[in-house]
Amino acid sequence: MGDGSITPRLGNMKALLGIVAGAGASYGIYKLISGGGFRRNKKSAINESPGVRSSQPSEGTLQPGSLLAKVSGLDVVCPRPDIASGDIIHQSPGNLEPQHLNMLLSCLQTSNNPSDRCRILLTLGNAAAFTVNQNLIREFEGIHIIAGFLSDPEAEVRVQTLNALNNLSMNIQNQDQIKVYVPQVLELIEMSPVNSDLQLGALRLLTNLSVTDKHQHLLKESITLLLSLLVVSNEALQVQALKVLVNLSSNPDIMDDIVQAQAPASVVVLFDARTAPAVLLRLLTFAGNLKAWRPSAQVADELRRKQDCLFRVMLDESSQLHSRLVQLLSHPDAEIQVQVARILT
Repeated sequence: MGDGSITPRLGNMKALLGIVAGAGASYGIYKLISGGGFRRNKKSAINESPGVRSSQPSEGTLQPGSLLAKVSGLDVVCPRPDIASGDIIHQSPGNLEPQHLNMLLSCLQTSNNPSDRCRILLTLGNAAAFTVNQNLIREFEGIHIIAGFLSDPEAEVRVQTLNALNNLSMNIQNQDQIKVYVPQVLELIEMSPVNSDLQLGALRLLTNLSVTDKHQHLLKESITLLLSLLVVSNEALQVQALKVLVNLSSNPDIMDDIVQAQAPASVVVLFDARTAPAVLLRLLTFAGNLKAWRPSAQVADELRRKQDCLFRVMLDESSQLHSRLVQLLSHPDAEIQVQVARILT
């Protein structure tokens, strides 16, 4: 396909949106990409974001049931063989050429139609599942263009913005640009309806940004918000909030901030056999990281004087956590039993 068939005319907007029809739902691939892959550090954390070296886009597509699909926050969708070819572009998101990405970014900035903005963001998000496109979008200043739609008045546009940023954040260099939007992402979580796609998309992005300790300090003030989500959200949001908490609690340098954060007393109630195993396993990993922290006697005394802090709720001798853990030793899930025994010993 030559460049001559691509012109920035309004008539080509519909053809560009044809890319989206062929793109399918967002890949949302939950993987980490860097020159040598991310390196997990410090204490135990459930393998929430395993370092995976990306295959080249021309070497095939991700299949449902694969490792990347299983750890993905969003569904992986195989390209459909019956997709009609667009007037301009016939290839999958992984094969988009630089001029196509540049034109999509340009159209995104000029579109007055929320539906068109959603479809363009969906296409850019799909394209960002591939390393080469992650780099190109950054080089075209696309990260800041896309992030500008975090404040779009349409909720679905904001959701697609978060999904695109989530895929872009799989690239370490991209994270250096995305990190400046963390306060805005946290505000979206706080202000959006509970269990909404906005909250879920925002938490997925924060999960990627918190995998290494480079940007974890940006989330120190969010501990109370994340803990509060655990007691009011559905299973999907609980799992995603715990992924962030597990990542943060793997860093001893911010443990003081974590244990001092205000926490709802009802968090302890989640350590129960009726809690979904996916939630309970991550809760136990989080608790194990907290238990591995050893404060001095002076620090412990100071924390006991802090009303409703996480230390008093989960780590103090007066906490109900210990008795609840003992009860979980008889949980039918063997992996949960192992986690509980590890914490109690």
